[in-house]
Amino acid sequence: MNMIVSALSAPAERFDSESWRPELLDGGQLADLLVSGRVGAVHDGIDAQIEELVSAREPGLVRTPGEWAAAKAQVLGGRDPVDYGTWAFYPWSGRLVHVLPRDEFRVVRTDRNRNKITREEQQVLLGKRVAVVGLSVGNSAALTAAMEGVGGSFRLADFDRLGLSNLNRLRTGVHELGVEKTVLCARQLFELDPYLDVEIWRDGLTGENLAGFLDGADLVVEECDTAWVKVAVREQARELGIPVLMDTNDRGLLDVERFDLEPDRPLLHGRVGDITAADVAGLDRAEMVRLMVRMVDGSQISPALTQAMTEIGRTLSSWPQLASGTMLGGAIVTDAARRILLGKPQASGRFYVDLERLVGGAP
Repeated sequence: MNMIVSALSAPAERFDSESWRPELLDGGQLADLLVSGRVGAVHDGIDAQIEELVSAREPGLVRTPGEWAAAKAQVLGGRDPVDYGTWAFYPWSGRLVHVLPRDEFRVVRTDRNRNKITREEQQVLLGKRVAVVGLSVGNSAALTAAMEGVGGSFRLADFDRLGLSNLNRLRTGVHELGVEKTVLCARQLFELDPYLDVEIWRDGLTGENLAGFLDGADLVVEECDTAWVKVAVREQARELGIPVLMDTNDRGLLDVERFDLEPDRPLLHGRVGDITAADVAGLDRAEMVRLMVRMVDGSQISPALTQAMTEIGRTLSSWPQLASGTMLGGAIVTDAARRILLGKPQASGRFYVDLERLVGGAP
């Protein structure tokens, strides 16, 4: 083991294991970075990106090779390709990537969304801030939303680190074990779009930082396992008029609470009564489990989860969750978030996309 550590320590020092935000550079700033020894790999596909940009602007136009060259030269406007666009350096991996300027980058990256999402709608969505609490299931929601362009600004909250048992449902790898979930998700978002605005709350949410976390948010995705956070987030969101979405990863359940339209709406559709976050803080474990069952409506959960709930803490370490359910949750949360943020119809309520019934034929 000592020999392995000794062999790897020198090159690994150039990578910043604590970083999560890329450095955005122009061509004139590359020289100092390249001689620093921090760069492990250079990815320069700007010519292909410019070609995609030209095609996105005039998709129906057939060009000769000479016309393609002229169109790409027009985009460059006489500049050397190295000086066009942005060089995104990712300190945690040592990768240096050449990408289009921000607006052009987003035109191309979201081009295949049209016309399910128009370019005008895409601009509206990229101006929205999405807050995500709980980054196991929430990781899928954040990444799916970012891929679809539903939000240009993200706030991420979680106190936990990636463990091996998380790899049954999180899209990452063994090289990330031990990384804070907020850091992991922020890196994944920036690797998808280096121009995103991302903030992280790496200690999770508390009574002291909750208001700051939600201030200015347009929508909240709540995917936390802690009952206090579930209640406290909704109390604050209702006060601020922010809609809340939740996926439970069981039977494709999507919860929608339109506090932006219904300021007096009871929390969790009234299923928890008039309980407050202060009340929840004083509950013992048994009372907490009963409260969580009320939140999700115990009569509606799947048979597998019903059985598992009696085994948690005995034969099961925690709530069972599957990758398929997590990915489905990211999809249905993003779908609802898009409608809400665009001002399209999306009612409050509890909805099920139950694949066992819709596809598998279960009763």
